[in-house]
Amino acid sequence: MSTQNNQENNNQSNGSNNSVWDQIRESGSVTPMGGKHCIHCLTVIGQIEGHGVLPADTKTTKYEHVIPQLVAVEEDPKIEGMMIILNTVGGDVEAGLALAEMISGMSKPTVSLVLGGGHSIGVPLAVSAKKSFIVPSATMTIHPVRTNGLVLGVEQTLHYFERMQRRISDFVVKNSNISVTEFEKYMLNTDELATDMGSVLDGEMAVKCGLIDEIGSLSTVINELYNMIEAK
Repeated sequence: MSTQNNQENNNQSNGSNNSVWDQIRESGSVTPMGGKHCIHCLTVIGQIEGHGVLPADTKTTKYEHVIPQLVAVEEDPKIEGMMIILNTVGGDVEAGLALAEMISGMSKPTVSLVLGGGHSIGVPLAVSAKKSFIVPSATMTIHPVRTNGLVLGVEQTLHYFERMQRRISDFVVKNSNISVTEFEKYMLNTDELATDMGSVLDGEMAVKCGLIDEIGSLSTVINELYNMIEAK
């Protein structure tokens, strides 16, 4: 009887491990069940792919894969919180802002950790969590909205860009401790990037200006998420 029970436990354990690895292979995310609390780890890596399909040799995070994950995390009673790991060079503005809005609207505890870079539309994603962290060696790149393809040289185009930039700026200011004046100062900086406009903030600078809440590491983020779950 004991041998049979051990075999059943091993089968269940193997099934759970297989499920975890299947999650990682299919979506780059994972919901580990063996910790103190059940949390979901969402990764945003490479470029955020929107309605247009990026080349096969480009590392992407597909927003149509992430949106169902966010709905599932919010609805699953077993999942108590979510950790977002970011190392992105930006991507589709509409898609990235949509994901950021969904994360900010979640009722469950959420934390974010910027590793490597949180560039462009990765900035709203980083601040969308209820608490944000950045490792000291990571950077946040802030620059104005840009586009590829056909651009009409008319006044309406400029108004469109202005409205789009205002949407992003308003979201960042609402979900962080940086003022709109300071955020736009970094965004419109012409003295730092040789062939571009904007600013690159390292981890310490990002915290000092109020864009990110704290310097931290993986263990810091997990402990903070556990504290938020237990406080709730």
